[in-house]
Amino acid sequence: MGQIAEVHNIAAVTIKDIAREANVSYATVSRALNNKRGVREATRQKVLKLATEMSYTPNAIARGLVKKQTHTLGLIIPDITNPFYPEVARGIEDGAAEEGFSIFLCNTNWERERELEYLKLLAEKRADGIILAPIDNEVETAESRLTGKMPIVYVSNAPVGTLHSFVVIDNVLGGFLATEHLIRSGYRKIGFVGSTEDSLTIAERLKGYRKALEKYGITIDERHIQLGEFKQESGYRIMRKMISDGDYPRAIFAENDLLALGILQGVKAGGLSVPEDVAVVGFDDIPFASFPGVQLTTINQPTYEMGRKAVNILLGQIQGSDGNLAAQSQQIYLKPRLIVRQSSGPSIRVSNH
Repeated sequence: MGQIAEVHNIAAVTIKDIAREANVSYATVSRALNNKRGVREATRQKVLKLATEMSYTPNAIARGLVKKQTHTLGLIIPDITNPFYPEVARGIEDGAAEEGFSIFLCNTNWERERELEYLKLLAEKRADGIILAPIDNEVETAESRLTGKMPIVYVSNAPVGTLHSFVVIDNVLGGFLATEHLIRSGYRKIGFVGSTEDSLTIAERLKGYRKALEKYGITIDERHIQLGEFKQESGYRIMRKMISDGDYPRAIFAENDLLALGILQGVKAGGLSVPEDVAVVGFDDIPFASFPGVQLTTINQPTYEMGRKAVNILLGQIQGSDGNLAAQSQQIYLKPRLIVRQSSGPSIRVSNH
């Protein structure tokens, strides 16, 4: 067995190494390891024993090249530090694991070049499919060139007009519910803080905001629609500037909870109180939103369900694809839910709001 130890120490053990030790053909080892017919039971047991002793691990890449399937999926998200995405990822990973697939996680940090690089990398690594939370619409012009006919499902966000499948929240309804809640709480001077990214998410949440104001006959003040980055720091900077300018809205609907948390910090840093001076509503219902010192009113997204549905669609395309992805397209809108906490009032000074 000294020779076996030497093989194991030098490099990863292959079926050729096992065949040499067992004094049988490569084909016999392959059949024994895969429980195929045509191998005597004594030989099978000998091969299996040697495989264990030599710490043999099947070469998934080589097997994938033969079967034209690697059982790996790519997951590209823009911000791993945003608590929203890990829960989506958990739903995706659980669904993938049940079908024997592994996840290759990629974080773009909101950088378009990195997003494109990951698409190219996943294609080169022969991933069977990709789940992508895109930064904006630009990815649609490049993804087919980089990935060919590889199945892609968008999650959480999707390029406007895409033919690919996607699973997103009903952002128009969510934006409407958030803004309507502020109106019903007595606020009239209501602002919107979002990101500058050109995507379905920002367009639809802003549309829901406008729709609610129009329904209740409230004039939309474009000065109170402020756009920046999709991060907490951006919400803080925008809120501080609005307060320093003097003409700040008395209630704000933020495009996501991280922006909302930044707004809460900006309000307090400006010497004002929430919700007495400024009410705030977010979107996502991340864990921080319910913390005692935060108590953020927000729109809940079923994040785990979103991930599970996205991976189920992708696996269906991989396992039954006929090459016509447009014909298989599933575009799913999940229902949002308003979660009311302390950050939204009701308004204390209704006459001034």
